[in-house]
Amino acid sequence: MSISEIYKLFISSSGISIDSRIIVKNNLFLSLKGPSFNGNKFAIEALEKGAKYAIIDEHSKNTRNNDKIILVKDVLVCLQELAKFHRKKIKTKIIAITGSNGKTTTKELIKVVLEKKFKTIATKGNLNNHIGVPLTILNISKETEIGIIEMGANHKGEIKNLCEIAMPNIGYITNFGKAHLEGFKSLKGVIEGKSELYNYLIEKNGEILINSNDKTQLIQTHNYKKKKTFGNSKKSDFVFKFISSKNENLSIKNDEFIFSSSIYGNYNFNNICAAIVFGKIFNISNDSIQNGISSYKPKNNRSEIIKKKNTTIILDAYNANPSSMNEALEAFKENNITKKSCVILGDMLELGKHSIKEHAKIISKCLKIKVHNILLVGDFFLKSRLDDNYNILYFKSINELNDHLKKNKIKYDKVLIKGSRKIGLEKIIDFL
Repeated sequence: MSISEIYKLFISSSGISIDSRIIVKNNLFLSLKGPSFNGNKFAIEALEKGAKYAIIDEHSKNTRNNDKIILVKDVLVCLQELAKFHRKKIKTKIIAITGSNGKTTTKELIKVVLEKKFKTIATKGNLNNHIGVPLTILNISKETEIGIIEMGANHKGEIKNLCEIAMPNIGYITNFGKAHLEGFKSLKGVIEGKSELYNYLIEKNGEILINSNDKTQLIQTHNYKKKKTFGNSKKSDFVFKFISSKNENLSIKNDEFIFSSSIYGNYNFNNICAAIVFGKIFNISNDSIQNGISSYKPKNNRSEIIKKKNTTIILDAYNANPSSMNEALEAFKENNITKKSCVILGDMLELGKHSIKEHAKIISKCLKIKVHNILLVGDFFLKSRLDDNYNILYFKSINELNDHLKKNKIKYDKVLIKGSRKIGLEKIIDFL
């Protein structure tokens, strides 16, 4: 069956499902496969639960001679080609966001600004890969005016492939940092991989937003005309000035208008600026932009502020790499830390051969900003440990840290919690 024929089935369905446990009546079920699952085995179950059709790439028990079963060569390729076909049918303006840090926060900020005026859809959570991007595209209706697509990658070539699916009209790279070095091999590899977004837009004569404070971004697009810049420099198209970061609230000034947020950390300065610029590009008033920015409250372990009696917890444990870890520690240092303040850090994953060196640098950074209480979790921090003369406690696992906190019942005034998602640092909240 051709993609155009499958597309007709998609249009007449109630949407796409890739999980047989969550079926809406008349869904089109796509039997994706992964390292530990095979969706083909659940095709019949999906049909029994109300799916209109099930697309498979290998037969399993009871799937033969069933007119509700559609056999294709590769279900993942089918999903991606279906998304491309749909993208060509809709007139929605697509904004693509990638970068090493801040993608999801920036995407959410742009969304709350643009939806003040336009029917807007954005990537849910961080469904930003070769599966999440086509699913988001297929969730865009003809009535949707703007789609904001987050793109993640840990190898070169991935952003290029995602661009070919989403076909963005405008794009922004948050930054180039030491993330996913295991796949990208080096910072140079990160820059080349993320810049595939700009390369696509330049080839397609699309629009680009550039953070002019980042010289690397300027170099990547120095001869391209269809770009807008923002930053501290007066040469930027949109000039911003940092006002303050008090009581976990970040304020920014542009053209004599002060934008206030409920967001913690100086590292979110560029994320907020980008959202403001997108608002201005789409002719949204300052007041409406401000309403959008102020309505955004960080959640899901991303710069999330949690108040507990006399303790303020900054929970930023969704992800971590050397660049974001350094930024988080710098922001914590500026937050009036005392002898009762504490940093709890978990391993940074996917750094490959750079792991030990980068963890050692973070330990040195903790000592440099003079944090009095340092709790480090994970094998890489253990392997990078300094001698025991320093006021640092090391834990092999989150369970060991939990036992320590339960036993000692130490009360801190401010706590920064940051680490890679797999470490599970959010589990310690109840013990602080």
